[in-house]
Amino acid sequence: MEDIKQTMAEAREHMDKAIDHLEHELQKLRTGKASTSILQDMMVEYYGHPTPLHQVANVQVSDARTIVVQPWEKNMLGPIERVIINSNIGITPANDGEIIRLTVPALTEERRKDLVKMAKHAGEESKVGVRNARHKALGHIKNAVKEGLAEDEGKRVENELQELVNSYVDKIDKIVAKKDEEIMTV
Repeated sequence: MEDIKQTMAEAREHMDKAIDHLEHELQKLRTGKASTSILQDMMVEYYGHPTPLHQVANVQVSDARTIVVQPWEKNMLGPIERVIINSNIGITPANDGEIIRLTVPALTEERRKDLVKMAKHAGEESKVGVRNARHKALGHIKNAVKEGLAEDEGKRVENELQELVNSYVDKIDKIVAKKDEEIMTV
């Protein structure tokens, strides 16, 4: 029985990771509002080493549509600008010799629909992660039944696992629906 509790705890942990991954991926989708999260995974060459952008510059939102990147060393303006251009985030940096300004353009209807598709795709990937956790846990439960766990107990745990999966799928659907609404709001 202790083994089954461990299996359920591991399944829940994997499902939590799927939700965390989804939220991380959805943060990267820009919604027409300036957010420093679109720059969070960018790496800049700093003295020959790839370094996170936020470790070589101050990144902040100055207004609803503008992100300001102020490097701590002026010689980093060029490398930061190149990284932003090469990142394909759809924003052209404006370098004034002191700071880099990123003006987030208003989203077109077509781009909004593309972003919604991307959000739904990320949601589906998270659901696959939840289902994989269920599949793995079901394998452990079936093995436990073969090794002497009562079949009734095995079925009860399987039903409990399915309820857990359903709750996580509902969470994912709610998170994606909220992001879709955020994207489609003009």
